[in-house]
Amino acid sequence: MVHAYILIQTEVGKAAAVAAEISGIPGVAQAEDVTGPYDVIVRAEADTVDQLGQLVVARIQNVEGITRTLTCPVVHL
Repeated sequence: MVHAYILIQTEVGKAAAVAAEISGIPGVAQAEDVTGPYDVIVRAEADTVDQLGQLVVARIQNVEGITRTLTCPVVHL
C-alpha cells in the first residue's frame, strides 16, 4: 500500500468545496481545508505508485477550483 499527502492550492473561496468533493473520491482517506500556503491537504492511498498517480491526475486534479497540486509520497526510512 502506497500513502501520500497531496497539498492543494485552490481558487479563492473554493477550499471547503474542493475538500468536500475530494473526500468522496475512492482512495482518499482524508481531505481537510487548512490555512497557509496550501488550501487543502489530502491523505490518499493506493495499491501501487502507478495507481496513486492515476488517482491524482485522473480524479483529484479534475476537481473544479484546483489551481495546483503537490504530491508527497510517504516513505519509511
